[in-house]
Amino acid sequence: MPILQRTPHVLRMLLADMPEGWTTPNYGPGTWSAREIVAHLIHAERDNWIPRLRTILDPGGPRAFSPFDRAGHLDLMPLALPELLDRFAHARDNSLTALRELALTSADLARTGIHPAFGSVTAAQLLSTWVVHDLNHLAQICKAMAFQYRNAVGPWQNYLSILSPPAPR
Repeated sequence: MPILQRTPHVLRMLLADMPEGWTTPNYGPGTWSAREIVAHLIHAERDNWIPRLRTILDPGGPRAFSPFDRAGHLDLMPLALPELLDRFAHARDNSLTALRELALTSADLARTGIHPAFGSVTAAQLLSTWVVHDLNHLAQICKAMAFQYRNAVGPWQNYLSILSPPAPR
């Protein structure tokens, strides 16, 4: 919960009032900009974490999750960054309220759902992934922003791992 609660505040502190030159470029082919990552986080709030947790907790399980469209955030891209940050903060607040209301037990955390690619996963794994997903995207935002200075740092580029090319999946 501490990470999940802080992510909207971290994003706002990092990105609010930043010039578009910092928030719209990505860090290479197939990567996302800071704006696009915020839109993706909103999409994940509405279609991933709590909906999948509810699928796991639904009686009669384990049940299969609906597939998650990794490009499902594109409908949000016309919005300005301040609106994206506000929407994410609101969506996250709603998600955390829903999570608290579920009052999960250790038995609930051990319950399983069926992921389309991984097969059986537990509620505990899903919640842990939610936290690491936030941290991963915070790192990606920092990488996208750092890439704007990759040439300006000159020879120090060799010592700054954040400037390494994107790793293939």
